[in-house]
Formats: sequence, structure tokens, C-alpha cells
Amino acid sequence: MKILIVEDEKKISSFLKEALETECFAVDVADDGERGAYLALVNEYDLVILDNVLPKKAGIEVLREVRAAGRTMPILVLSVKNDTVRKVDLLNAGADDYLTKPFALSELLARIRALLRRPAELKADLLQVSDLVLDTQACVASRGGRGVYLTRKEFMLLEYLMRHEGNVLSRGMILEHVWDMSVDIFSNTIESHILSLRNKLDDRGRDRLIQTVPGRGYKIEA
Repeated sequence: MKILIVEDEKKISSFLKEALETECFAVDVADDGERGAYLALVNEYDLVILDNVLPKKAGIEVLREVRAAGRTMPILVLSVKNDTVRKVDLLNAGADDYLTKPFALSELLARIRALLRRPAELKADLLQVSDLVLDTQACVASRGGRGVYLTRKEFMLLEYLMRHEGNVLSRGMILEHVWDMSVDIFSNTIESHILSLRNKLDDRGRDRLIQTVPGRGYKIEA
């Protein structure tokens, strides 16, 4: 899953990016409201973490702009101010949750996972295709009851495929949802990760689950 952080304090944004990447999220960062609104409108994010006080465009303006454009991803607002009127204004503008700084990382992660469970298609923490099982909360995978070690990116790629079981995902869709903006779009990183996943998942003569659809992309199905 992919998250956008809109935060002008570099220490906070760097800390959050590192923490979320450790939890197997792909993360983009914007350091002002104008850039944050632009990224939220042109990219597909599963969740946005939005600071309330930002240069160039305030958090509430970003909220209104994103919601007016019909974007429905969950938005979690961070703020140093904890007054009820401000919370009500932000929630009315389209925020899904509000967290006051300073905050505990454990609480932030719990709120993120709670927000991501709301849409029907993202409810399951356990994903299964045939005898392949992915625990998205514990970040562990198994096939036929045997644990499979995956790197963080392999896990993220497999989760994206499994959440869209049976659907063909193009190279562009995979790059957008699994990698951040720093990825080289001309590299063979997707192909190498797909090959590595197949080597790990399809050993011992098991059926191949990840399939190549020539000219279109990849899909996973039993």
C-alpha cells in the first residue's frame, strides 16, 4: 500500500517515512501544501498523512481541494493544536481522523491500520490465494504451511497482487503503488522482483501463481 506524507518538518517526515517503510508501505513525501495537494490529485494513494500547518497551502485547504476533486482516500491530519473547533472544521472539510502532536508511533500506526480497514476491499488482514497466505499485519508469508522469507519490497509487491487477485496489473500501476517517486521507471526492478517471488513461491513443483500477461502486465490467481 502507498501513503503520502505532507509535512514541512523534515525530522518528522523523515522519521515517519522510515517507520512506515519498515511496516511495508511505499511512501512519498511533500514538504508544503501546494505540492501535497498536487501529488494527492495526480497519484493513487491508499492514505494521506497531512500536517495542518503548512507553507504555501494550509492543511484545511488541501483537504477541501482533494475532496472537491472526488478523491476518497482516508486522510489523517496531524496538528500541534488540540481545540475542538479546529477538529470539527477539519473533519467537516473531509479529514477521516485527527492526531495531536506529539504522538506515539504505535498510536499513529494503529490509526492508519484502522483507517485502511474501512473500505470493504481492504478489510482483510489475512490474504489467501490457493495455499499462499499473507498476513499483512504481521508481515509474514507462507505457502502450504511453510514460511516464506520475503524482502520488504517483495512483500509489498505480493500484497498488491493478492489484493487484486485475478486482475491484470500493468507495469505502471505496480510502480505507482509499490514504489515511491524515486524509482527509475526504465529499470527492470519489477521484472527482477517478480522473478524472485516466483523462485520463492513456486519451488518444489508447486503451481505458478504469478502469471505474466503479455503486453499487459501481471496477475495472481490459483
